Amino acid sequence: MLSKQMEKNLQNRSAIREVFEYGIELGKKIGPENVFDFSLGNPATPAPEKFKEAVVDLVQNEDSMLLNGYTDNSGYQDVRQAIAEDLNKRYGTDMDFHNIVMSVGAAGALNTVFKAILDIDDEVIFFAPYFSEYVNYVSNFYAKHVVVRPNTETFQPDLADFEAKISEKTKAVIINSPNNPSGTVYSEETIQAIAEILNRKQKEYNKEIYLISDEPYRELLYDGAKHTFVTNYYDNTFVCYSYSKSLSLPGERIGYVAFSKKMAEAGRMEVALKIATRVLGFVNAPSLIQKAVKACLEESTPLDYYAANREILYNGLLNAGFECVKPQGAFYIFLKSPIADDIAFCEKAKEFNLMLVHGTSFECPGFCRLTYCISKEKIERSIPQFEKLAQAFGLTPKK
Repeated sequence: MLSKQMEKNLQNRSAIREVFEYGIELGKKIGPENVFDFSLGNPATPAPEKFKEAVVDLVQNEDSMLLNGYTDNSGYQDVRQAIAEDLNKRYGTDMDFHNIVMSVGAAGALNTVFKAILDIDDEVIFFAPYFSEYVNYVSNFYAKHVVVRPNTETFQPDLADFEAKISEKTKAVIINSPNNPSGTVYSEETIQAIAEILNRKQKEYNKEIYLISDEPYRELLYDGAKHTFVTNYYDNTFVCYSYSKSLSLPGERIGYVAFSKKMAEAGRMEVALKIATRVLGFVNAPSLIQKAVKACLEESTPLDYYAANREILYNGLLNAGFECVKPQGAFYIFLKSPIADDIAFCEKAKEFNLMLVHGTSFECPGFCRLTYCISKEKIERSIPQFEKLAQAFGLTPKK
């Protein structure tokens, strides 16, 4: 018999995965080249050559018993120190290896943090729209999530609603910038305001409230947008990072948790994160890949590839008659549905072989998410299909 928690999960399957799987089955019938799948954020650029070279060099020249063996639960010390120094150089932080715990991707980082801090019935605040798996991660530890309503004009957080939602049960707040699904980058003013609100609330309730910054897309920025590193603004911050997007390594499951030396009980928190890594069953992040990413800290995915795709898709959607906010980061466009029922709109899109993810799954109905981390050629060939979809809803082309 399945657990009660799993029974709930069965009723709440990932909308992203469902669309992705539907697209695969449709491709078997009509040919994958005729399916325009905008559902899954799977990087479309290759890993850097330096990563490949690092892996080959490590395999050929390192002691395999050490290279492929267990590491400390928090990862290799030299890798953690290199990451800390890289963050110090980029963002003016003051970290060393004690402030870095290697993780099995950003998802592993988030679950490790939640294991370390959450008790039953604690509350974690999300800003809508948010990555839908957050709900599952929080429920893994029998905590509850509280949603701050979206500002659908700018997709910056509604700070008044945020402050109103904080209670004595609030243990943590998750932010995600650049945001999945909207592509919005939180401004420095927004981060400062969130920090000021949390500092006031910590004093009011005489307890720590943790800010968790989920940052797998922070290198994917356009039009001069800048990333605000949150530990510089709020002491009780965890940064959860993944190399899945910046180095195109989603399947390698490698990332880390970073936190400030100024965090309350920072020394005990380091130990707690190590224990959480072990008791969750991760044991340690992949040992070979830890060493490989150490050699690639100054490498990044070709941003011009995604920037070009963004322009083609964004302009194509606008010209077809759709409405959307131009993304500042990540590789998603959040399209406004021409009807209130975004789920019905996404179902209609399937008739034109367009695989979109409805905004309801991100707690933001009336919108849908498109990822542009696919080939330029496929995006170009999809534009006539979007034009047909727009016509089906009576939208007026702008060209």
